[in-house]
Amino acid sequence: MSRPPLPPYTLDTAIQKVRAAEDGWNSRDPAKVAQAYTVDSRWRNRAEFVTGRPAIEAFLARKWAKELDYRLIKEIWAYTENRIAVRFAYEYHDDSGNWFRAYGNENWEFDADGLMRARHACINEHPIKESERKFHWPLGRRPDDHPGLSDLGL
Repeated sequence: MSRPPLPPYTLDTAIQKVRAAEDGWNSRDPAKVAQAYTVDSRWRNRAEFVTGRPAIEAFLARKWAKELDYRLIKEIWAYTENRIAVRFAYEYHDDSGNWFRAYGNENWEFDADGLMRARHACINEHPIKESERKFHWPLGRRPDDHPGLSDLGL
């Protein structure tokens, strides 16, 4: 199975890869998102370590069951032949209606087929008021004309 764009990355293809990842995560479909990773992909997500597609899918299902109305923006930070670094922010609320914004950085490594074999994520979040939200598109893919992180001052 191949997941274009494939390494080695150029600036344009790395940006495409970042947007594809953002779109996948904004689908909030754990099975679909897990297909972007190798069968033995290794993650560090905060202090949690996850290995393999089934574990990734279970992790994402737990995540999106708690993080309601989740909306994410990713932005490229740097890239090499088969690695991409991104920064991101996402907003969500819990089942009590409390809103949060999380900020983070990810380092990704891809195999020759464009599947992510390693993901290292550092994430911090803080409560926000609903009136402080910046991500207001309908659930799903962020519209092309919606500002990115830099445009929003994040």
